[in-house]
Amino acid sequence: MSQFKVFSGTNSRYVASEIAHDLGVELGKMNIMHFADGEFEVSFEESVRGAHVYLIQSTFPNTDNLMELLLMIDAAKRASAKSIAAVIPYFGWARQDRKDKPRVSIAAKLVADLLTVAGIDCLITMDLHADQIQGFFDIPVNHLYASSVFIPYIESLRLPDMVIASPDVGGAKRAHSYAKYFDAPLVLCHKQRAKANVVETMTVIGDVKGKNVVLVDDMIDTAGTICKAANIMKEAGAKSVRALASHAIMSNPASERIMESALDEVIFSNSIPFDTAKCPKVTIISIASLFADTIQRVHDNRSISSQYLL
Repeated sequence: MSQFKVFSGTNSRYVASEIAHDLGVELGKMNIMHFADGEFEVSFEESVRGAHVYLIQSTFPNTDNLMELLLMIDAAKRASAKSIAAVIPYFGWARQDRKDKPRVSIAAKLVADLLTVAGIDCLITMDLHADQIQGFFDIPVNHLYASSVFIPYIESLRLPDMVIASPDVGGAKRAHSYAKYFDAPLVLCHKQRAKANVVETMTVIGDVKGKNVVLVDDMIDTAGTICKAANIMKEAGAKSVRALASHAIMSNPASERIMESALDEVIFSNSIPFDTAKCPKVTIISIASLFADTIQRVHDNRSISSQYLL
């Protein structure tokens, strides 16, 4: 097959370098020149003609990351790359996946259209906020799950009387998968929001007394929901409360809330960069080997289903 090359956007280089190392290749040379007004220009510093190109860039805030990825795709297409795969560990804008009130955009569909029109041939991503976003694309979507790296870590903790919990009803399916794997009880939290990022009331459905609780979510933004859930569970008699989430958005004041909460530990993947010095309760687990193996399998036209533990 034609050679493949791996390139990284500016703010995802920390994980892209790990992925490239696991693949046994060097990160491709690329230059991003910034203009005084904030505009920037992307250029490849080596030939990609006839190559299978993998562009690694999460689209976490700010929007420069998304725009940089789009320019990388366009540059690779115009440089005659044989195929272009967008490798997006964290797919941003995914919370806007439907019209939940009048006169709003469906941002996840818009981003899917932007990536497709820019010229990608396939997408490799992880833990979309809503699985149906895969249907927004008319190209192959390789959807990975952080459970592949989280499960071995949870198993290493050897927690007795473990209970899996979801901080909201919307995450029940995700939590149920973990509960089924560990053969553990499932507990749900029912929440009502006053407005976005503000939880008004929360109720625990299930027994957590004397249990070691593991809260499962796809992302933590301001940490209001996860901290409230942990506090309520500790008040209900839980022995310990941990949270695991794929994406560490961690907007202010998330770190402070977690440090002041009943949470014993919060486990994230490194899909988004996070400095654990800001919050010592946070544990980061690398997804580099997961993505490296997937890239190799996609390039070799092999199945990726063995990646799924749940």
